Amino acid sequence: MKPPRFAYHDPRSLDEAVELLGRYGGEAKVLAGGQSLIPLLNFRLARPAALIDINRIPGLDSLTLAGGRLEAGALVRHRQVERSELVRRHCPLLAEAMGWVGHPAIRQRGTLCGSLAHADPAAEIPAVWVALDGVVRARGPQGEREVPAAEFFLTYFTTTLEPTELVVGAGLPLLPPGAGWAFVEVARRHGDFALAAVAAVVELDAQGRIARARLGLAGVGPVPCRARGAEAYLAGREPGEATWKEAAALVEDEVEPDSDLHASSAYRRQLAGVLARRALDQAARRAVVPASGGGEGR
Repeated sequence: MKPPRFAYHDPRSLDEAVELLGRYGGEAKVLAGGQSLIPLLNFRLARPAALIDINRIPGLDSLTLAGGRLEAGALVRHRQVERSELVRRHCPLLAEAMGWVGHPAIRQRGTLCGSLAHADPAAEIPAVWVALDGVVRARGPQGEREVPAAEFFLTYFTTTLEPTELVVGAGLPLLPPGAGWAFVEVARRHGDFALAAVAAVVELDAQGRIARARLGLAGVGPVPCRARGAEAYLAGREPGEATWKEAAALVEDEVEPDSDLHASSAYRRQLAGVLARRALDQAARRAVVPASGGGEGR
């Protein structure tokens, strides 16, 4: 398989990359890791007039903590995140999700921001960004803007990025002290995109009740989503099987998955509930009751 003909550019600055995007008026694609783009080219599902390779632009491969967030540049590879002690210590939900992303060869080259920009609703990284209210930073002719993850994804493989913009980084808020987390997924084979996946965060109050819960879901609709109804139900409840069962039922009511050759809508809906129950239970067991309540970690 061979890709269609295209012009190739390797800018050395963001300003040059933005200028090139403007020059091609939406007919160019940005190349960072290429793990999704290259197959699309080879299958002739994408036919851009040009590829703009940003791999030689300095300063886009940093992974740092700043302002209470993990900040990742556009060239931060999945493998870099997977191996990062900084991520394991401060963003354990992201660290856990990384093990589900593709295969080692894909993680070696693919980028975190590329996964967000590609906007596959079955991908793991967008679900984590939605669950934790992450942001995506985009740069275009008018400068740089920051887009909340909840507003970034529009539908299948479609985001709010303008044709003349590129993703230059993404930020993920750190979990509050004592919060528990879990990421669970079912796929046809390990490394495949999820039939359904759930990212869960549970915070406990001084009495051991649920102060706040967050549920991000992948594979159950055109965009990664939050189970807001289930989250509202969980606030103030006692952790336990009865609570998880009711929350799972609410998740099933909220999601509207499509059927495809891999799974029916009904199967994905039920799977979302099952995974929500598992993720909530695991997250609650990892959560710690605040010291002022005199409790111990669950």
